[in-house]
Amino acid sequence: MDQRQRPYRSVLYIPASRERALEKAKTLPVDAIIFDLEDAVSTDEKDAARETLKSALAQGGYGNRFKIVRINGLDTPWGRADAEAVREMGADVVLVPKVGSAADVDAVAAITGNMSVWAMMETPRGMLNAAQIAAHPLMAGFVMGTNDLAKELQTNFRPDREPLLTSLGLCLLAAKAEGLVIIDGVYNAFKDVDGLAVECQQGRDMGFDGKTLIHPVQIEVANKAFAPSDGDIDLARRQIAAFDEVHAQGQGVAVVDGKIVENLHVATAREILAKAEAIQVMQAES
Repeated sequence: MDQRQRPYRSVLYIPASRERALEKAKTLPVDAIIFDLEDAVSTDEKDAARETLKSALAQGGYGNRFKIVRINGLDTPWGRADAEAVREMGADVVLVPKVGSAADVDAVAAITGNMSVWAMMETPRGMLNAAQIAAHPLMAGFVMGTNDLAKELQTNFRPDREPLLTSLGLCLLAAKAEGLVIIDGVYNAFKDVDGLAVECQQGRDMGFDGKTLIHPVQIEVANKAFAPSDGDIDLARRQIAAFDEVHAQGQGVAVVDGKIVENLHVATAREILAKAEAIQVMQAES
């Protein structure tokens, strides 16, 4: 399945140093996994975590879950070794932390070669350079690092995330302009499923493809929020059928539920049905 066409409703961070967590991830109903060598691993475990992850991915068992490896930055003692190792791990993409410019992507690509790259968007400089980062020929996805971004911006937490909306919007515009996957940041209160549902709905309404998660209890909420609902699917089918009918009569506009349906609505309807079908395929193969 093409990287940009597959579902990314739930993207779970897993510490690469924790063998039990790596094993459990093989059974979780997530669309993608971020195998984390960076923030989730203590400094004294960095080298061992790299070897643990290499062994886990070599053993396989992750099915059709999209495999993302987040390396340490090249400005750290572990970044180069991470980048060299990820080339041989069988991961789908390498995730680079704190990307501030296209030059940061070039530096990693000089080590990882033609491997697709995702960028952690989590600094003010990254926000200002989002368009040039998204346009890099190896760039395939953005992950919002909202915790680090909030720290850098010195914002206060608000349930509506208003202090972050400019940054989220800049990255969304850049990602959509270049056809990238873009994943929303984490929701820290992992036991607050109601709050998570609200934030997932906000992200979905804005145009994010899915949500990064920090605990398995969050998976079901994200999967539901970022999947087409039964109502969405029904409406999409009726829009396509109505448009096809009027088009066969030489007309260009249909009406469904009292609303006009044009080419652009039909294109969206087809995307909804394609996403629903891709989710069904993933679930059947898991």
